[in-house]
Amino acid sequence: MEIPVGTVVLEGHLYLPENAPAVVVFAHGSGSSRHSPRNQFVADVLHRAGLGTLLLDLLTPGEESDRANVFDVGLLAGRLAAATEWLLGRPDTRSCRIGYFGASTGAGAALWAAADADERLAAIVSRGGRPDLAGDRLPEVTAPTLLIVGGADPGVLDLNRRARARMRCRNRLAVVEGATHLFEEPGALATAANLASDWFVSYLLATPESGEAGEPAGLLGVAGGDDATEPARPTGVGRPALNGRP
Repeated sequence: MEIPVGTVVLEGHLYLPENAPAVVVFAHGSGSSRHSPRNQFVADVLHRAGLGTLLLDLLTPGEESDRANVFDVGLLAGRLAAATEWLLGRPDTRSCRIGYFGASTGAGAALWAAADADERLAAIVSRGGRPDLAGDRLPEVTAPTLLIVGGADPGVLDLNRRARARMRCRNRLAVVEGATHLFEEPGALATAANLASDWFVSYLLATPESGEAGEPAGLLGVAGGDDATEPARPTGVGRPALNGRP
C-alpha cells in the first residue's frame, strides 16, 4: 500500500484484524525493509495477540542508496510521525491506540518521534535498538518503553543502559541471554517477539473493564530497579510455539 508523506510516497503493508483496537507501526533498521523476515516474524506474533501492524519503509528506494539518509534519525522520525498521522486519519484506524516497534536505527527514530507524540502513542518496544540516537529527546518520551537487547551484544547493551538512564517514562530493559545483535540464535527471536507481545498487549489492549494497564507479568523484576540484567523469561497466554528462527 502507498502512504503519501510530503513530497514522497512510502511503501507499506497494513494488517488489521476485525475491529482492531490498536496498531503497531514498525520502524526497521539500516539495511532492512518491510519485507524483513525478522519483523514479519514479530508481526505474526502480534497478530495472534489481536494487534494490527503497519510495516513500512521510511525511505524510498532512491533515498536508501544514500547512506546518509539511512542514519538521518530526524528524517526517519519525521516520516514515522507522518505515517502515524496518515494511519490515524483512516476511518478504520482513527480510534486505534498506536505502538512503535523499532529495530536498530529504527528504534532511535521511534523514540525521537515519540517525544512529540500525544497520548494515542501508548507503548514502544525496541529490539536490538539504538535508543541513544534519540539524544536529548529521550527525557521527553512519555509512552511506556521496553528495551530488548541480546546478552551477547555488549556494545548495544551498554548504549541501551546509558539511554535508559536518561528516560523518565515507565521503562524496562529486558536482556535475552545468549542472543547477539540480530537474535539469530535458536529461540532468541521468539523470546524477543513474546516479550514485545506482552508489552503491547498490556499497554495497547487494556480496557476500562480489564483495569488500568500495568507491568506485564513476564517482565516483573526483569532488568528493573537498578538496571540488573537478569535473563528475560517471557510468559503469556495463547501464543503459538515458536522456534525463533526468522
